Amino acid sequence: MADDETQIRALIERWARAVHEGDLDGVLADHADDIVMFDVPPPSDGVRGIDRYRETWPPFFTWQQQGASFEIVSLDVTAGDEVAFAHALLRCGTQRELREDPENRLRLTIGLRKDRGRWVVAHEHHSFPLKD
Repeated sequence: MADDETQIRALIERWARAVHEGDLDGVLADHADDIVMFDVPPPSDGVRGIDRYRETWPPFFTWQQQGASFEIVSLDVTAGDEVAFAHALLRCGTQRELREDPENRLRLTIGLRKDRGRWVVAHEHHSFPLKD
């Protein structure tokens, strides 16, 4: 399982780099065609399918071009033979947002499955803690 966990960690780190760089092909790589994502912005019932997932990223990339960060702070992976999950905390925000709330973290949960011998992301959940 350690080798699988290493592969998954590398997959998620590549994905986060692609998100930060605005590389849509890199973001989509290693994702299942039937992915389900629950994200911070609407729709609150999530997006289903790789085409809908693809459509969510251009507005985020536009926002990120303001100089925003998207970097993994911590990442934990647990892998079985056919399914795995990971949870992470990320620094995600503009420089101003991170100055005003330096401890705020994006929470990320990822579900993966093996598809023809390779790991693919089947589920993503992104959230921020509620503010008082």
